[in-house]
Amino acid sequence: MLKKILIANRGEIALRILRACHEMGIATVAVHSEADSDALHVKLADESVCIGPASSAQSYLNIPALISAAEVTDADAIHPGYGFLAENDGFAEQVEQSGFVFIGPRPETIRQMGDKVSAKKAMQAAGVPCVPGSDGALPEDAHEIEKIGAQVGYPVIIKASGGGGGRGMRVVEKAEDLLAAVEMTRTEAGAAFGNPAVYMERYLQKPRHIEVQILCDEHGNAIYLGERDCSMQRRHQKVIEEAPAPFITPEERERIGTACVSACKRIGYRGAGTFEFLYEDGEFFFIEMNTRVQVEHAITELITGVDIVQEQIRVASGLPLSYTQADIRLLGHAFECRINAEDPYTFVPSPGLITSCHQPGGNGVRIDSHIYQGYTVPPYYDSMIGKVCTHGRNREEAIAKMRVALRELAITGIKTNTNLHRDIFADPGFIHGGESIHYLEQWLQKHKEAKK
Repeated sequence: MLKKILIANRGEIALRILRACHEMGIATVAVHSEADSDALHVKLADESVCIGPASSAQSYLNIPALISAAEVTDADAIHPGYGFLAENDGFAEQVEQSGFVFIGPRPETIRQMGDKVSAKKAMQAAGVPCVPGSDGALPEDAHEIEKIGAQVGYPVIIKASGGGGGRGMRVVEKAEDLLAAVEMTRTEAGAAFGNPAVYMERYLQKPRHIEVQILCDEHGNAIYLGERDCSMQRRHQKVIEEAPAPFITPEERERIGTACVSACKRIGYRGAGTFEFLYEDGEFFFIEMNTRVQVEHAITELITGVDIVQEQIRVASGLPLSYTQADIRLLGHAFECRINAEDPYTFVPSPGLITSCHQPGGNGVRIDSHIYQGYTVPPYYDSMIGKVCTHGRNREEAIAKMRVALRELAITGIKTNTNLHRDIFADPGFIHGGESIHYLEQWLQKHKEAKK
């Protein structure tokens, strides 16, 4: 088992990893920017190292500083969490070349799955269903592009091969707009991701966003932990997640979960990962794979009892998974609300001093958050300051628990999006479940118009 782990991240995920390490008897090293010197995970870690100024580029994205911190503290391994360098194959490679264990997939796997074209090819070869589209990156020839568009059928979506997080996408409704859209997306992709390659897929009208959590070790074992519904999104960013997904049958779950496990074995996957799908009319279509722990891993932990972060550490230590597929049972239902330091309806960030903070509790309530009274939310990073999760015997009970938890949550000194969550959990469409990825955007538009 690893003896000391450096946590190359900040905020709630850094605290989550720290707690998993301490439960396993593993020493921790917290790295932090100058702006995060008072962060909770820094206070609770066995050791801490300041790695640079507030700017992410000079601290949390500073690979030499992170590796130097691991060297001076004699750490065995580096856990990247999510975001920052978690899916950077170059970072993973440098970590391993420097003699440390990277708690995640192999660099070549991250590279393969990080490129959307190569990822889609790998999934097609493994028998994972994919959205109909171009066979790899679009060619330069305009006539060939138009031919592919006609074959796929409109509307189509143009995606950057190196994109992610909802960026590098453009929907095309009719053929005459196709070439201009391809050119614009190529230009944007080259500037944003250093890779101008784009590909084309059929644009699904009312899909849901369903993702499958997997775990794999280096001994040939791979399992899936059910699925999550992440369809409540704003500008392709997830707001609320739930597990399991409403109206997914056990047969559908087994079919897609088995396909994901087979794909993992085929590509030699290691660690935790998530297959993301669009789901429409009973069909799953692969869109991408996240080669890291997800923000929403907590709700899968609630319904399965599996500690995903501890399994990541076990796998990185060379140990087999603690579970087989036969051990996995989905118990009840869970929700997660992402709490952000921002106005609930204009979404303008609201950093600053938290003057008071009361976090909810009770049976079936889990809070993953690094904030406390007197903590100053810095303006330099993502606005998420925590996650409120609830777990009930069924979906209705989990909703009831979330309503109570959100009513109890009280943070002053800054704005948060708590009221947005309260309103969504009173909405009939959301309560029914199974809405598409467009539902929240449409709901917000109606709310905006009603305010006029």
